Amino acid sequence: MSASGSPRRPCVVVMGVSAVGKTTVARLLSEQLGVALGDADDLHPEANIAKMSAGVPLDDTDRRPWLEAVGRWLRERNDVGGVVACSALKRSYRDVLRSACPSVVFLHLSASRALLADRIGQRTDHFMPASLLDSQLAVLEPLGPRERGLVIDAAPAPDRIVRTAVDLLTRPRDQASG
Repeated sequence: MSASGSPRRPCVVVMGVSAVGKTTVARLLSEQLGVALGDADDLHPEANIAKMSAGVPLDDTDRRPWLEAVGRWLRERNDVGGVVACSALKRSYRDVLRSACPSVVFLHLSASRALLADRIGQRTDHFMPASLLDSQLAVLEPLGPRERGLVIDAAPAPDRIVRTAVDLLTRPRDQASG
């Protein structure tokens, strides 16, 4: 609860590999929760965008300043809530975000490789090429048992995913774990 007695709005990272629907789900989720929306893609340094656009995967050194920027975004909204779309593929990346905002909840959108490849093939407006999908899938580490988060199938329509997420995020903790 916040000081006013109303439930505290969560800080949520909508995570997963490229084309899983992070941005769409994050936008709808932020609207439903009445909190700010962020897109981690907007926080990438130009060098990262150039590298990915050229089909070169980012390494952990490339990602560190980007993750720290996402963490700052979350920390600034810790008391009022916010939703950010961010791949957060490795546990160590999520640790950076969690260190900036300990109350963060990760919403991992999960989908089959076939669905992801189909979605990437239909994109015309994104710097992430289809050639990097396999490298992202290889790097992806599922949420661990001590990580605060939810895994939701990304195949249904985005509004259905968001309804499920809101239900799980707003359920009292004793009911959510049981």
